[in-house]
Amino acid sequence: MRTRRLHITMCAIALTFPFLQALCQETATKKESKDLKVEVYGRPTSLSNYVNMLQRGTDLSFNPTHWGDQGNGTYINPVLNADFSDPDVIRVGDTYYMVASDFHYMGMQVLSSQDLVNWQWVSQIYSCFETPGWETMENYAKGSWAPAIRYHDGKFFVYFCSPDDGLYMTTATDVKGPWSPLLLMHEGAGWEDPCPFWDEDGNAYLGHSVVGAGPIIIHRMSPDGRSLLDEGVEVYRGTVAEGTKFHKKDGYYYLSIPEGGVARGNQVVLRATSIYGPYEKKLVLERGSTPINGPHQGAIVDTPAGEWYFIHFQQTNVLGRVVHLQPMFWQDGWPVIGVDIDRNGVGEPVFSWSKPKGVDSAPSKPVVDDDFSSSTLSLAWQFNHNAVPGKWSLEENKGKLTIHAMSADNLKHARNTLTQKLFGYRGTITVELDVTRLKDGDKAGLGVMGTLLSSLGVKQTDGKKQLYTEDLLGGESLTEPLDGKANKVYLRFTYDAQQIKFQYYYSTNGIDFKLFGDAFQNVYADWKGVRPALFCYNTTGKEGGMAQFDNFQYDFDEKLAN
Repeated sequence: MRTRRLHITMCAIALTFPFLQALCQETATKKESKDLKVEVYGRPTSLSNYVNMLQRGTDLSFNPTHWGDQGNGTYINPVLNADFSDPDVIRVGDTYYMVASDFHYMGMQVLSSQDLVNWQWVSQIYSCFETPGWETMENYAKGSWAPAIRYHDGKFFVYFCSPDDGLYMTTATDVKGPWSPLLLMHEGAGWEDPCPFWDEDGNAYLGHSVVGAGPIIIHRMSPDGRSLLDEGVEVYRGTVAEGTKFHKKDGYYYLSIPEGGVARGNQVVLRATSIYGPYEKKLVLERGSTPINGPHQGAIVDTPAGEWYFIHFQQTNVLGRVVHLQPMFWQDGWPVIGVDIDRNGVGEPVFSWSKPKGVDSAPSKPVVDDDFSSSTLSLAWQFNHNAVPGKWSLEENKGKLTIHAMSADNLKHARNTLTQKLFGYRGTITVELDVTRLKDGDKAGLGVMGTLLSSLGVKQTDGKKQLYTEDLLGGESLTEPLDGKANKVYLRFTYDAQQIKFQYYYSTNGIDFKLFGDAFQNVYADWKGVRPALFCYNTTGKEGGMAQFDNFQYDFDEKLAN
């Protein structure tokens, strides 16, 4: 059954990506004509539906090469060309802060910016969940969904829902932390996308939607933001309505919500003179004549200079949900977002625009390289599921990341796997791996985690080490003996997110790199974009040795060209 499911998923991808079509055409003649069933995000669907999901909204003729700050007072979208799904942004003084969904990856990163274009890591909000499944690697696509960040009464507040657990919140007086332990303020499955709101009269509220996207429900909340005071009132029901964000301006309550689904949705704004409605509705942002599919779900924010912007995501096949910044202004009590290119009264996303006024920030990207010289882990890293304390270290061999091999069948179930977001249209990721302390049954290396949980690594069997590549379910497709004198190996993969192409390389001296295996394709999975991963695990059913990583070098786009 596992092999059959893998083949079906590969064929679904192949119908979108020609690289695999021959395999599927050959096998299709052996299958019955009925529509085969697959699992997507843990839910059963048909093969044809999965193919359609991958195909919808993709403009293959659109092939940009630049993004972010252009160094001349303008920016090109996306401003963050990486998977910051469901972004929410606030301004406190002259600084902006962002959070985004992280699902089964730990931490929920907080970023800061002076201009809404250039962003840097600030903190991570949590390190683990205490509910079932996080120690057994069973909660893919769960965890943190669509958070909201707010600043009230001298504190930062972050709220998010986990689909099986309920509503979480945490606070901090300093955005750099520490953040308070996660408070499960409503226990129970089925909620998503919360947002708090403190009114001028001292009353507090929290809005959210229901898994499956709707309806929108508003609860009264205690002024300290730690408890709900009633069962809630339904105020709106729409077509895949979710991602509620509250605003109040000139006597109107506004609910900014996405409708229509992740890949194809639009942005809608509701307004009313009472927080409970009745609400008027206006479509404010759509794809229109642009190649930007699904421009929705994000934050309305103003600048110290009085300008307004809307920050939102766009679903892409490899990177996941990347972040766009749209100009905005108010007209007749409604937000006008982007530019109405086709003149139908609804805004469309811009490709490029002027940066916000009053700030002269130099172009920058979040730091993703790591030489592991710090005593604390870089904020760019996120563990896949809960980490196991004591089984990884930056102190055990100073200047290196040590991961001890715990028992696992394959990469999907490997504990203490460290990941990062994949940035940019094209890139090269290289890491140095010390293999001297591996034991029999150990596998360690560099992974590419997406629909295919692919990896390039070193394994040890009967005291001998081999290079290998591995697919989703642990099937090795290529092995090669490693020179017995080699204590270190340098592992690399290159990627082209536009062409959906990945390629492995290796070196024993860090200078001369050799191709290893064929190019392969990978796409987002479990609501998250493709990620690089560092791993070490043992396949014999027991704990093994350890892997030591160093010099994680991550080059992408403009940096790659320099």
